[in-house]
Amino acid sequence: MITRVKDVGELRTELLFDLVVDLHPRLDIGGGRVFFGAAGGAFEGPDLRGEVLPIGGDWAVFRPDGTMTLDVRLTLRTQDDALLHMTYGGRWRIPAGLRAEVADPATRHLVDPARYYFRTNPLFETGSERYSWLNDVVCAGSGYLVEDGIAYRVARIL
Repeated sequence: MITRVKDVGELRTELLFDLVVDLHPRLDIGGGRVFFGAAGGAFEGPDLRGEVLPIGGDWAVFRPDGTMTLDVRLTLRTQDDALLHMTYGGRWRIPAGLRAEVADPATRHLVDPARYYFRTNPLFETGSERYSWLNDVVCAGSGYLVEDGIAYRVARIL
């Protein structure tokens, strides 16, 4: 047993917002690297709401084992005109038997998200005094596919 370990309690979370990101068609860079450009979108939660600006996107890597590693940078504008820089990494693990279904753009958004693992770790930067508290929080998100894009439920870790 490790003697320096302390019980710090369970991690608790609260909803920060739901986010939908519309995507441009993917660009294949090569070597498994692709780019999904943000085309817009929206977010809404108890204390935050606004739009996803068509700036940024995901510089993702598809690994041979079916996992996509995420490297996302987005710019959000709140309903009161504050700008938020949102970054996150994460993993989207697609089981082998599901890959063809997820690859079909016509029906991919109909795949039950419980059938794959899609998790992120959002962080924020802003110069807005009203939202400066976001500079000091760590979040976790669960992702899923929607028509013409992706969506996340993002929770702040307390």
